[in-house]
Amino acid sequence: QVQLVESGGGSVQAGGSLRLSCTGSRSISDWNSVGWFRQAPGQEREGVAEINISGIMTKYADSVKGRFTISQDNAKNAVYLQMNSLKPEDTAIYYCAVGWWQYEGPLKANHWGQGTQVTVSL
Repeated sequence: QVQLVESGGGSVQAGGSLRLSCTGSRSISDWNSVGWFRQAPGQEREGVAEINISGIMTKYADSVKGRFTISQDNAKNAVYLQMNSLKPEDTAIYYCAVGWWQYEGPLKANHWGQGTQVTVSL
């Protein structure tokens, strides 16, 4: 049973934009936060952006601040990641995750999506 599904990835030129979507089953409401993580080949998975559904708080990695925006639509059970001014360094598989907000450190994820590829070329 798939609980989280990402979509919206693709290949773009540097400076372009993409919007990722994460849709979940009803069980997504059992946790208080949703986040986006990414993993490039040979690198560790890193947190990109998070949103706390209850508190309407957001958190971003320094590398994406001012370029990426996370948002939600609770009626649609969806979370989005708007990515602008994309750079080659943003190339990675992007994962949606559900878990608990941490005031220090990244979201403590309990469930993960399958990932969607984002490729940014020069």
